[in-house]
Amino acid sequence: MRNIPESDLDGVTWHKSSYSGGSGGDCLEVTPDLPTLLPVRDSKNPHGPKLIFRAPAWSAFVENLKRDSI
Repeated sequence: MRNIPESDLDGVTWHKSSYSGGSGGDCLEVTPDLPTLLPVRDSKNPHGPKLIFRAPAWSAFVENLKRDSI
């Protein structure tokens, strides 16, 4: 994970997981707007802390989730 200034996330577009329910509850949001980093936040606390992952690490994490859900 990396630490980047909050101002670097101004103007990015956040996307909820396609698996999130329509009620707007417990959702994870990500933004693909940064080419080498993938910020992640909690939709219930959009002004709270964000986790910043390198793109390859996030891709590996998602692939592992997909593999484990089969």
